[in-house]
Amino acid sequence: MSKLTKAPKTAKDPEGRMALADHLRELRNRVVKSVLAIVLFTIVALIFHKQIETLLLKPLPQCTLDNLESTKGRCAQVSTIGLTAGFNWMLKVALTAAVVATVPIWLYQLWAFVAPGLHKHERKYTVIFMACGAPLFLAGVTLAILLLPLTVEVLISFTPDKTTPILPPADYFDIATRLVMVFGLAFEFPLLLVMLNLVGVVTGKRLLGWWRGMVMGITVFAAFATPSADPLSMLALAAPIWGLYFVAVGVAMLNDRRRARRNPDLALDDEEASHVDLSVAPVAGAEAIEASATPSASGQVPAARHEQMDDIT
Repeated sequence: MSKLTKAPKTAKDPEGRMALADHLRELRNRVVKSVLAIVLFTIVALIFHKQIETLLLKPLPQCTLDNLESTKGRCAQVSTIGLTAGFNWMLKVALTAAVVATVPIWLYQLWAFVAPGLHKHERKYTVIFMACGAPLFLAGVTLAILLLPLTVEVLISFTPDKTTPILPPADYFDIATRLVMVFGLAFEFPLLLVMLNLVGVVTGKRLLGWWRGMVMGITVFAAFATPSADPLSMLALAAPIWGLYFVAVGVAMLNDRRRARRNPDLALDDEEASHVDLSVAPVAGAEAIEASATPSASGQVPAARHEQMDDIT
């Protein structure tokens, strides 16, 4: 019987080119790894869900017999409605905590899926993406948690007088989740601009030229992203992104200056001619070279030879 031989493995393309089926397979593997990490952290969060729930409900001014007069009715009574409401609330808390805790993992999987399409010299930016991506996301999450009490107070202030709002935990948690995810993802926007500059998609000069539209766009985004209608919450989201945007522009311009020192023609358009140096360089003086041997004096040329030379000329 002949032995079965294994099919040889196909060598990877050095430029990262893959067929569509390979791209889909790679995407599936990255998604599965991210989901497994989130599921694992969700199980851990379920064990400590009481502590997480206490932390989330702490900014909420809950109505008691003692603070009804001091808060002038601007408080809420947390109440679960339905038999499965508590279970659903626990799952939402654990899942959201797991998504936030696994930020470095799914950000790396996202970058690992994109990196094969980059050139070899561009893949070194993985360290920059991972070193800045997770801290920026967590900074946005921290800012959202700090602003959560103010947001809740503003929303409760719209309650009619002599009434006490009954707040299901799911509604409150939806607001908190929206703040956390929006702030976290919004803080990734300047990093995206820097990465686009590092791979040569956009220049720092062009990013600086977009500053008016960027400031307006960030402001409009913050107005729609924050659940409360007060300008303070909107500015609390917009102002850090404004600052990070201009920091990203500065980093992009420094990177462009570094590239220009290596290649002065890098910033030229496709239809723009590069600079040609037409200056005349001085020529050094002629160098005398001695003959290797002195030619011997030739004898008298015969008459027949003279005729042949005349015919040729």
